[in-house]
Order: sequence, then structure tokens, then C-alpha cells
Amino acid sequence: MSRGEQDQISESQIASHWREEEFISPGAGFIAQANMADAKVLERFAIENYPEYFREYADLLTWDQYWHTTLDTSNPPFWKWFAGGKLNASYNCVDRHVAAHKNKAAFIWVAEPEDEQDRVITYQDLYVRVNEFAALLRDFCGVKAGDRVTLHMPMVPELPVAMLACARLGVVHSQVFGGFSGAACGDRIVDSGSRVLITMDAYYRNGDLLDHKVKADEAVAQAEKGGASVDKVLVWRRYPGRDSSPTPMIDGRDFYVDDLLKDYRGQRVEPVSMPAEAPLFLMYTSGTTARPKGCQHSTGGYLAYVAGTARYYQDIHPEDVYWCFADIGWITGHSYIVYGPLANAATGVLYEGVPTYPDPGRPWRIAERLDVNIFHTAPTTIRMLRKAGPDEPQKHNYRFKHMTTVGEPIEPEVWRWYYEVVGKRDAAIVDTWWQTETGGFIGTTLPALQPMKPGSCGPGALGIFPIILDEDGNEVEPGSGRAGNICISNPWPGFMQTVWGDPDRFVATYFEKYCKDPNSKDWRDWPYVTGDGAMQAADGYFRIVGRVDDVINVAGHRLGTKELESAALTVEAVGEAAAVPAYDELRGRVPEMYVSLKPGYEASSEVEDQVKSAIRQMIGPIARPAHVWVTTDLPKTRSGKIMRRVIASISNFMDVGDTTTLANPEVVDEVRIAVQSAKVKAGDVPKDLPESARAEIRQFGGDV
Repeated sequence: MSRGEQDQISESQIASHWREEEFISPGAGFIAQANMADAKVLERFAIENYPEYFREYADLLTWDQYWHTTLDTSNPPFWKWFAGGKLNASYNCVDRHVAAHKNKAAFIWVAEPEDEQDRVITYQDLYVRVNEFAALLRDFCGVKAGDRVTLHMPMVPELPVAMLACARLGVVHSQVFGGFSGAACGDRIVDSGSRVLITMDAYYRNGDLLDHKVKADEAVAQAEKGGASVDKVLVWRRYPGRDSSPTPMIDGRDFYVDDLLKDYRGQRVEPVSMPAEAPLFLMYTSGTTARPKGCQHSTGGYLAYVAGTARYYQDIHPEDVYWCFADIGWITGHSYIVYGPLANAATGVLYEGVPTYPDPGRPWRIAERLDVNIFHTAPTTIRMLRKAGPDEPQKHNYRFKHMTTVGEPIEPEVWRWYYEVVGKRDAAIVDTWWQTETGGFIGTTLPALQPMKPGSCGPGALGIFPIILDEDGNEVEPGSGRAGNICISNPWPGFMQTVWGDPDRFVATYFEKYCKDPNSKDWRDWPYVTGDGAMQAADGYFRIVGRVDDVINVAGHRLGTKELESAALTVEAVGEAAAVPAYDELRGRVPEMYVSLKPGYEASSEVEDQVKSAIRQMIGPIARPAHVWVTTDLPKTRSGKIMRRVIASISNFMDVGDTTTLANPEVVDEVRIAVQSAKVKAGDVPKDLPESARAEIRQFGGDV
């Protein structure tokens, strides 16, 4: 970039320095068998056919009553899809498959302990279990259509059973990620107004049988503080008939599900026909501050969208074995473990534990044993497996035809390992960009029709038209080499309906920034603000550069964190990387980089210099980190995501906040002591600090 071009970059634009990668096309064998290899689909989903082209997705479902209006825009931005239509999500995922697929596996559950047998749940089994549990919920708990029920469960088959039983009754389920604390669950109970909690007594994690029932007691207590009363706590047992939790049951409130189900054997519950716009579930975003934000997803629009995207982007056929290596506690699990795949009569693998237990070869042993041929996971997990066992996939005789990456942008270097080592240069990769709010994929490639590009999610998904805007609402042109705020210019069926109980927050968070006319009923005036930064190449493909909130403003130069991390990962020794902003008296903020190393490498000044050099060469001197901190590990959530908030607090001598939900909280003090003591010795300490930060510095002998 020339000096003149640099001068044109204002603070409203995110600087971008990505090197464009080459296209890679899938093999002829994959294209020949793909669910969607008809190039005319791109014409059918052209904007001039909007919104009617989404009928193609809706027609994959069985409707009790056909809709009269595909998109009702009468109350923007609270869009209603397939208005007038009626259906039941549980029926569409279970009942309608029984005639043709009753003996086909719906789920194959793999326990974390390798000596435990797999559990195979056929579609007939699933039908029976969902009906019996729905009868229990209706008759024992007294719930009905429109009520909310909170689930706080790990990765066990009983979780999709509970979700589908709720859906059968028209009850709105709210699954809280099993790794979240009881207090976090209690806050969500309060917000949703549910009075029934469904949980598990225990589950395995990293070889330990964890007490999960104790969190139910914490959740109920937290809910009571918020003014909500939980009438019944239903406890599934990890081993039916045997207690695995030392936490006692509360008489009159807590009930073992396997005991109760004896009274409901053989019962059948007619699925309740629900309006398309009726809420199906709440999915709370994982923020740690303020009131939880419950994304409310519809029945008809959501189910149609995930059914269509699962069919055409995941390329699931009846004979495939599909493994989404995510957790149902997140939107990925709802959309692409439960609702989307089951609507397509898929066979899915559920795995209880962590990817690297008891060693990093575990995923590939499972894939080989179960003949998995579609694999779906997050860059976080890919980086973890690349770091812990870079050669492990080569030791196992599995063959993937298709691999997905989801959850955050994937760095080109990591993408290449995924393609070359995990996929054995044979699998088609679908890199997906989407969010809890979007319900399903919104940026990705159709695997048989659009080539792959490392590090890029691809164009907008079928029927989705993204646009990049600067802070002033001006469009950032494709191919300009500049990044901005990526927005979606049109509504689509999978998008959330509202923030539960807070419509004003919904409008303010997602539409207010670029709304052209708050009184307009024209959807064109209401672009959805994703909160992500991105750039678009001349070929139409998008590259997500990170959350706009995470952009580091260095002397007016706005740097995307994902670019910095991607550059760091080109260093051979680096297994994981996280970029955070640190206070600087002269430039306001500067990047600092935290890296952990692959096995066999040791921390050294040479590694630090290599990281700085890679960033300088790939991005420029402005992006050179003030520090590169080499650590044994980085603080991570239970789902494996690096907690950048925590390490940013360490860099800036701030309170790291609550770390109890981390998978490795012991790492925080180790990193904090190493980083802050080094900064104090170097005199790299901001002058204007709160007393809490001064106390940290005094701990290391600093003079403040």
C-alpha cells in the first residue's frame, strides 16, 4: 500500500493487509454426488426473486397449513416469515422419518471413557423417547405451548430428546451451555421466566466424572434472588438407576427422570401445530455483563433455513455419517447437530468429552471406527488438535468427503493443515460465517459450485446479500483492499425474531446504527449490523477480520485482531495466538500478542522475534506488537475459545473478573505474574491507573 493510499484510510475504516489466496476446487467425485450441483440455483436465489426463493427451503418441511405470505414486513424490523403457516418442529425432525428410516441411526453417542459402549438411537427409538418425555413434561410438569423450560445439560442423547419433546408441545426451550456456572443458568431462568429446569447428575470431562447436579442447586438459588421460582428440577442420570452426583436431591422439587418415565412408557403425544412465527427456542449469547441477551428464534423460518442450509451446504445424504464436533449448548449445536440434520433424516455422531482426551488421536479413532465422512468443527478445535497432535490424522484410516469450519475466522495457515492433513487433500471444505443471531450460515461457499479460498468464508450464502459499510454508512467497495462493518442488507428466515422481553434492545443493538428511516416499512432501510469487521475481494469473497469491538486502534490505524493472529500462526513453533490491545501513552493503544507453542518447542526470544517479524512483514510496521508473551497455555472457555478479555485485562493491569467458568483458571495467575512482573521491570506501566492496578504492580515491587 502506497503512502497516498494510507492517507486515505480514516478512523472509520478497518485497515486490511490480507494477501489474497488461490482458489482450490473440490474434486470431481464430490461434485458428482453433491446435493446441490445445479448452477441455476444461483440464478433462482438472485435478489430480483426475493423473498420467494426461500420457498425452496420451506418446501423441504412438512406443513400442517401452508403460508399465505412469505415475508410480512408490516412491523419492521420484526419480520415474520411464512405468515399463516403452521407446523411442528418435532414432527418434522422425527415422526415423518419413521416410515422410511425407523431402523436408521439418528444419533450415535460416544462416551468420553473409551471402554464404554456407544449408544445408537434409531429414529424409532428417538420417536418413542421424545413422545414419552413430552408426556412427562405435559402431565407431570404441567407445561403447555408458549411456556419456557430451561435446560442445563452436557453432550448426552437426553439433551436432543428434551429439546424435541419441548418442541412437540410448543414449549420454548432454553438450553444453557453445560460448562456455564449455576449462577449463569439462574440468570437465564429469571430472564426467560421458566419454572422447570432439566439437568443431568454428572458427565465426563477430561477423564473426570463431574458433579453437575450441584449447579442445579446454584441455579435455583440464583433464580430466587432474581424473583423467579423453579417448581421442578428434572435430573437425568448419567447411569440410569445409579447416582453419580454426591449432591443430594431436594424432596418435592428434584426428580430423577428415569424413575418418572416408568409411568409414561408407551405414551404418545400428538404434536401441537404451531404458527410459523411461534418461538421455538431461546439461545442466550455468552456475554458476562449486563442482562443476558436471549435470542428468540422462530419455528417455521428457523427450521426452514437450517433444513435448507444443512442439505445444500453440509451435503448430508441418508448413507452419510455426519459428525458436528460442537456442543448443543451453542447455536451451532442447535442448528447443525439437532434441527438441521434431523430435518434431513441424518445420522449424526454425538461425543461427550473433550477433543484431546485421552490423547489428540481420539477424534480420528472415532472417525475411523464409525466411518464418519462429514466432519464439522471450529477453528478453535482445529488449532488445538494441530498444536497437540499435528501428525495424528495421518495415522488413521478415515476418509472425509466434506469438512466444515465454524465459529470464528480460520487463519490460512490453519486452513491448510485442516485441508492437507485432516482432509488428506480430498475433502471439500466449507468455511462458514454466521452468529447466534443469524440462526444459520450467512457467508459460505456451496461446496460443489464455488471454489474454496483459505481464510475466506466465501460469498454470501444463498439469498443473503452482505454489504460492508464504514462508520458513516458509506459502502466500502469490493476489491478496494479496505475493511469495514459487514452488514446484511436483506432479512432471511433464520434470523432471530427479537431479544426475549426486550424489543427496544433488539432494535438498538442490531439496526439503529445504519437504519435509514425508523418509520419505514421497506426492508431495504433496515440493514442488520453484525458487529463484525470484514473486507470483500474483487471476486466477491468475504474475509472476516474480527469483531469490531476487538479492532485495535493504533494511532488512528484500525487493525483487525484476526489478521495479527493469522500472521503469528505462520511461525512454525506457534500453536495458538491471541492479539489484544494494550494502553500506550504515545499511541493510545498498541497490539500485544500472546502465543502458546506446539509440543517440542520451548519459549525463547527467538520465537518472540519471529512472531514480530512475521507480523511486520505480512501487515506492516504499524502492527508490530509491543510485546510477544510466550506462555505454556492461554486461558480458555470450556468450549476451547481463548478468553481475550482476560489476557487484555492482564496486559492493562486491570481486574480479570470472574474466571470460574474457564476450563483452565489456574493459567490466569501464571500468565498474570509472568507478564505483569516483566512489564514492571521494563517500566512499561501506564501512569493513570486505578488503585486495584497499583496494588498489582506493588506486588511485583514496582514503584507507583
